[in-house]
Amino acid sequence: PNRVLLTDRVAQSIALAQHHGKKVALLHLDLDHFKHVNDSLGHALGDQLLQSVAKRLQGSVRLADTVSRQGGDEFVVLLAEVENLQDATRTAEKLIKAMAKPHLVDGHRLHVKLSIGISIYPDDGKEFTALVRNADTAMYQAKKSGRNKYQAFTPDMNDRAAKLLSVEQALHQALEQQEFVLHYQPKVNLETGTITGAEALLRWQRPDRHLVCPAQFVTIAEECGLILPIGKWVLREACRQAQAWLQAGLDLGQIAVNVSAVEFHDKDFLSGVRDILSDTGLNPHHLEFELTESGLMQDTHQTTAILQALKDLGVRIAVDDFGTGYSSLSYLRSFPIDTLKIDQSFMQDIDSDAGEAIVSAIIAMGMSLRQRIVAEGIETQQQLAFLQSHLCAEGQGYYFGRPVAAEEFAALLVTNRH
Repeated sequence: PNRVLLTDRVAQSIALAQHHGKKVALLHLDLDHFKHVNDSLGHALGDQLLQSVAKRLQGSVRLADTVSRQGGDEFVVLLAEVENLQDATRTAEKLIKAMAKPHLVDGHRLHVKLSIGISIYPDDGKEFTALVRNADTAMYQAKKSGRNKYQAFTPDMNDRAAKLLSVEQALHQALEQQEFVLHYQPKVNLETGTITGAEALLRWQRPDRHLVCPAQFVTIAEECGLILPIGKWVLREACRQAQAWLQAGLDLGQIAVNVSAVEFHDKDFLSGVRDILSDTGLNPHHLEFELTESGLMQDTHQTTAILQALKDLGVRIAVDDFGTGYSSLSYLRSFPIDTLKIDQSFMQDIDSDAGEAIVSAIIAMGMSLRQRIVAEGIETQQQLAFLQSHLCAEGQGYYFGRPVAAEEFAALLVTNRH
């Protein structure tokens, strides 16, 4: 049903709820990263995916409930008579679960995740406009807290929405005023201690000189579409700096750049990489992209093609935060991956039997697949000794060095040379 019909259904539901002493729930659903399916595979395929999504949504609610598409990749689900918020959250969990299986569309296995915001009549609004607005606000909060989640509206979210807008405006300014900088963390050979490469890490230097880490602004940048120009700036700056070090006779090994799912699945990603390598003159063999498991699994058909094109260029591929994301390991065989990065959460658990077992299993698996293993988050001598005893070749973490500005990292490379 369209918006007019939905407005009518909400009015009817409110009247019935008043009569029976019940509540009404409005769920605002947004498909995470749907735009990139449209951009990379075309609108016809995007429409087929939306039909598949709508079918699953309808199959997950009661006959008395209403599923309505609100344009683009957004749906509203009206739960006619509910007792309390828990009824609505149970439905939200059911909807998220229903989306967990891949959608098979025209030969593509497409993974869709939902962000859901919930508002309740009469608690969060007495009429349609307020309920929709508050469900929408809650949905953005769900996205901000990591996507594939639901969030119930609370009044303090309106304050957060205002803050969100101010951060978005500040990010626009940061791009224009060149407030972004890169810091570099060394990757080290665990046997010899020599530097084998660097991970380029984005920092936002505010006008008051305060440095802001990406965790505080990347989700907002993704929401407002700024992640693409920011990501392009990071790649260009990392390649420019790596080339400058190499031309100065400093052996860098590889420069690793984190690439979000949004960037990776953007239709201009590959051409952008080629242009930047050409402009900076960096040999592609010195570049490594770090991608998360969930980012790789969004559309396996398309992912394989992009990864192969990058490999043909000579760029290396690493799976970041390995072991924390996707449950199926079959992609390790089907994707051309060079490096597995053991997530630092496993390193922190290395003192426990379970932690030791997981880390040693990842190292053994990587070796059998002939992949480089890099351990993240090494902070203690005990962690280093464990990794050395299991023949893990490389690592990074505060034990070897924190991320530092380009000048400081150059000094490390000079020391490394001697």
